[in-house]
Amino acid sequence: MSRVLLVGATGFIGRHVRARAAAAGVDVVPAGRTPELGGLTLDLAERAGPVADALRDVAPDAVVNCAGATRGDPADLVRGNAVAVANLVAALTASGVEARLVHLGSAAEYGDVPRGVPVSEATPPRPVSAYGVTKLAGTELVRAAAGDGLDAVVLRVFNPIGPGAPESTLAGRLAAELRGAAGRDDAEDIRVGSLAASRDLIDVREVADAVLAAVRADGPLPPVLNVGSGRATPLRDLAAELVRVTGSARRVLEAAAGSERSAGVGWQQADVRAAGRALGWKPATDLTTSLRDLWAETSWPGR
Repeated sequence: MSRVLLVGATGFIGRHVRARAAAAGVDVVPAGRTPELGGLTLDLAERAGPVADALRDVAPDAVVNCAGATRGDPADLVRGNAVAVANLVAALTASGVEARLVHLGSAAEYGDVPRGVPVSEATPPRPVSAYGVTKLAGTELVRAAAGDGLDAVVLRVFNPIGPGAPESTLAGRLAAELRGAAGRDDAEDIRVGSLAASRDLIDVREVADAVLAAVRADGPLPPVLNVGSGRATPLRDLAAELVRVTGSARRVLEAAAGSERSAGVGWQQADVRAAGRALGWKPATDLTTSLRDLWAETSWPGR
């Protein structure tokens, strides 16, 4: 694969995909609703026609969709996670461009699963949030298109962490609050929602490597592949390790409302063997490295 149209190139995962692909010599054409200088302005949720035109102009060998909505009301989530994917699939079909679609799904599609049983791609998805429902809708649209002959794969990404993690994530929020209080003696404790759950935490650079492997893989791929660490990490361990890494004296207290996206899901761990077989990909970054690199990139106040 020599040219990739990367939608959502300025997002958390997208910017790492762009960096990894560029380092591997891949010609990346970035696109998004608010693209960086030199990229394409492209809103998948508007209409399929302009997307098809962009595909013809760029003539990519692969399209990577890192765009999507993580917050908002149900209408916003439907627009960003289902309508946008429907338009992209329609545009790929109408354009006549022969490009592989690598679409990023979410572990939220699985919903609550039995504790202690790794989640495989054969696990029936039962999302418990509007976010998970709309991400599953996008996945099913891609699966249906693949069944009709489109070269496409969905990478179901579990919980990405690492450099640039946004404050909408637990690790990103904790890092930002710890940084904001650095050097202050009067800093208050950090209050978060319940940390009783366990999650599969995967370094965002490992996710980018899986995306690149899917772009470059020979032959057809399975319709859905899990991308995770293969480990279930208690969120309390994540918080404690980040505090340790930063050397902060602040405490993290479970005394606030939790994330709606995570409500009702007590435990998740990905079975990533299928991705290993199909992509030759294996995660190796440990939690401490991910958190150290997140902390190193978290902005100091005023910087």
